[in-house]
Amino acid sequence: MLDHIGDIHIALPNHSAKTLMPAFDMAAQKLKSLGLIALGGAGAFSAFSFFKGDQRFFDEYLMRGVHLALNPENAHRAGVLLAKYRVLPNRNTEYSELKTEIFGKKFRNCVGLAAGFDKDGEAVQGLFDWGFGFVEVGSVTPESQPGNDKPRVFRLRGDQGIINRYGFNSDGHDAVLDNVTRDMNLPAGGRLGFNLGKNKTSDDAAADYCRGIAKFGKKADYIVINISSPNTPGLRALQSKRELEQLLTKVISVRDELGLRVPVLLKIAPDLLEQDKKDIAEVIQSRGSRVDGLIISNTTVSRPATLTSENKSETGGLSGRPLRGLSTLAISDMYILTGGRVPIIGVGGIFSGEDAYEKIKAGASMVQIYSSIVYRGPPIVETIKKELVQCLKEDGYNHVSDAVGSDHRMDALVSKLIQIR
Repeated sequence: MLDHIGDIHIALPNHSAKTLMPAFDMAAQKLKSLGLIALGGAGAFSAFSFFKGDQRFFDEYLMRGVHLALNPENAHRAGVLLAKYRVLPNRNTEYSELKTEIFGKKFRNCVGLAAGFDKDGEAVQGLFDWGFGFVEVGSVTPESQPGNDKPRVFRLRGDQGIINRYGFNSDGHDAVLDNVTRDMNLPAGGRLGFNLGKNKTSDDAAADYCRGIAKFGKKADYIVINISSPNTPGLRALQSKRELEQLLTKVISVRDELGLRVPVLLKIAPDLLEQDKKDIAEVIQSRGSRVDGLIISNTTVSRPATLTSENKSETGGLSGRPLRGLSTLAISDMYILTGGRVPIIGVGGIFSGEDAYEKIKAGASMVQIYSSIVYRGPPIVETIKKELVQCLKEDGYNHVSDAVGSDHRMDALVSKLIQIR
């Protein structure tokens, strides 16, 4: 028998060929079996790591795969559904060091979900499974509206940032209230906030916010007046002193007239000038327009020179790591301007317990995350809590409240020591 290899002819006895062929078949079958075993093992490992909530697996494999497979808005939707149907097991761990009481309410921990993720209140129960101490729904507008045209969300992967121009897409007050009413079996100490926005076509912003107070005031643990999104025309103008005073006076008046005790918070932008910050600090502490707290901050319209991603020039609000320093500075400034008398929820660029601790030392009593979920997945909630407790221990604090504004106490001590010398 002749077998041909290129131009070389090799003569093999017939009995040799008959002997070798079954051996080749057996080897091929073994390779196939090994391949199936390897694939099965990889699948089992992936499933185990997924349901275990392994942070490294999410960081290095899963979230990268999600980014390759899904565009940002579809990935966002997938995340909401993951929580809505409670696919991940409840692996929440609570730490006594992170229990918090502000606005006269007790929170099971100080790490919350920022508005913008669960816009319509579909997935509240599942989000508490992820370990959040509080969940903020919205922004919610009185009437349903589709928001801006797609595409409207962009990843800045090299910068771990996000630019969005959603434009307050919302199912409206009634639909959101129905969603959360069906899902109000909250865990002990788990708190629910509602972030209110105005309709794009509305001529009376104050009326829109007052409608939100009336609609959600009895269900909410707190309500947020969001006047800092850059994606609704004219909205940020409400942060000016005169406009803000008029708006808050109406909102607080409606709350009080309805006999509601729900805390009202104001969410502000990180791009404010120094005078703007001073004006806001004055207004929110004035009789008639006094709020119960601040959320600092919303996204930024600025674009740091350090950005490297191809989507950096897209229109919209920038969040994620590039926002971290700017939001922390705004927290620090407002803490000083209010003398630490107005509780602050810090948000912007929190990807670790160390990042959260930075916000707390600057003056935040609690923190919120969103963008870090996009890059690190749901396990980031538990990771941040665990790392934050470690930060507190390393600095000798027994409770997170002990560290609030500690940077300013240290600054004051250093200044005093310099004066003594």
